Amino acid sequence: MDFQHILQLIVHYSLHFLAPGAIAWFFFRTQWKKAWLIMLATMLVDLDHLLATPIFEAGRCSIGFHPLHSYYAIAIYFIMAFFPKLRIVAIGLLFHMFTDFQDCLWSSFLNQ
Repeated sequence: MDFQHILQLIVHYSLHFLAPGAIAWFFFRTQWKKAWLIMLATMLVDLDHLLATPIFEAGRCSIGFHPLHSYYAIAIYFIMAFFPKLRIVAIGLLFHMFTDFQDCLWSSFLNQ
């Protein structure tokens, strides 16, 4: 595994685990721990990967492929952000989609 792939993994998992903590700290400071845990829980959206055959395929972009990573689902997550009770979940889901999208960009760049 070369340096670029290692860097891709570090960026990807940092965005999945650490960045939601920073978002929670900056935007939901009074309840940042709860917000961070909720945003981490939104990673359950990746359960839709279990519906794919094969379950894992290196280089496959999740966005637009898996049902909960579809453009329709992303539109729903965006609408959810307008409802205060759903806002933290929506931000977690949207940031998850952003993280997976940037991973798609990395993969397409590294596979050229």
